[in-house]
Amino acid sequence: MPADHLRRFASRFRQPLTNSWTVDAGLMLLVLAAETIPFVVPRAPSLPPATWASYGLTTLGVVPLLWRRRAPVTVLAAVLAAQMLYRFTLDGPGQPLPYNALVALYTVAELTPARWRIPVGAGTLALIFPSVALNSGEARELLFSLFLFGAAYGFGRLTHTRKAYTAALEDRATQLERANRIEGEQAAAAERARIAREMHDILSHAVSLMVVQAEAGPVTVRTAPERAEAAFEAISETGRDAMAQLRRMLGVLRQEMKAPEPALRKPLPALADLPLLVEQVASGGLAVDYVAVGLPGSLPPATEATVYRIVQESLTNVVRHASAESASVRVELGVETVEVTVTDNGRGAAVGTGSRPGGCTGHGLIGLHERAAAHGGTAETGPGPDGRGFRVRVRLPLADDFMEVDG
Repeated sequence: MPADHLRRFASRFRQPLTNSWTVDAGLMLLVLAAETIPFVVPRAPSLPPATWASYGLTTLGVVPLLWRRRAPVTVLAAVLAAQMLYRFTLDGPGQPLPYNALVALYTVAELTPARWRIPVGAGTLALIFPSVALNSGEARELLFSLFLFGAAYGFGRLTHTRKAYTAALEDRATQLERANRIEGEQAAAAERARIAREMHDILSHAVSLMVVQAEAGPVTVRTAPERAEAAFEAISETGRDAMAQLRRMLGVLRQEMKAPEPALRKPLPALADLPLLVEQVASGGLAVDYVAVGLPGSLPPATEATVYRIVQESLTNVVRHASAESASVRVELGVETVEVTVTDNGRGAAVGTGSRPGGCTGHGLIGLHERAAAHGGTAETGPGPDGRGFRVRVRLPLADDFMEVDG
């Protein structure tokens, strides 16, 4: 990608600056150039001559800066030793500033732990007093030298603090990026689970009803021809309804701004749709009794959709696995909860489990528990009253904390 090529191209120019050896070599050459100036500018005849020996010792005091990051204390000691040797053995050009010693002390302050940094820094400042006394002995030189070396030490500590702060910010940014990625992955997983539940509910319900109605079709044609047309119309209506819901869901997944078909804008299923759902299931031959107790005008849309899907999945399981003749649906609104109970008189649950013996152990019952949990509720599945049949009971809270959960 162009952005990747641009980053790689820019990194080629950043690499020499970020390589510590390159930076240290450049700094060493810069200090050497500054300390070479007294040797190349014209000098008064009364001043000591600039000899190759004095220049060689001066260079020897600068070269250790190349290793300043690897051994800061050792480099500072080598630089100070070279300066003392120059002072006592040679009478060459003096330097306006001790550049190499200032750089070495700066590096000690920046990179060395406190157990070494503090005594080394204090010892270096202490050496200023005898050095000034052997040179000019003036208070002005003493104060200036103390200021210079103190500033070098202080700038080293400021650089250390800045780098530590930058590293902390980068670490925090990395952690935030990781947390955002994990949160995004969790949100995507939750959305996939929600879509899987919706797809399962829609397809499982529609296909189960169509299979039951289709199997009953030949019998109806032979025994009651006048009802055959209604049976096939019920199959067609169930298929059209499933297709409409699937188109709406696919439209949401594609995030289409304008839906080409009105079905894509169909609202979420609500409690008002339950009688039609019961009627569709009853058209396949299962007697279904629906009772609503204490329901107000409306509940939050997400809660209504969840109640609808729970009833839909429960009745689908009855049709597919229960071999039941009848089922009852009860939706009861309390002060703080809404309770949904679906009971049938079929084969009931397998021994020792909360699942049906006919294979109802897949996504259906798992989806019921997931939907209940998404709203902070609970789901119970198991034998019906007196151990006969099968019962699904779900309680959903009506607290505001769960009102925005999509059913």
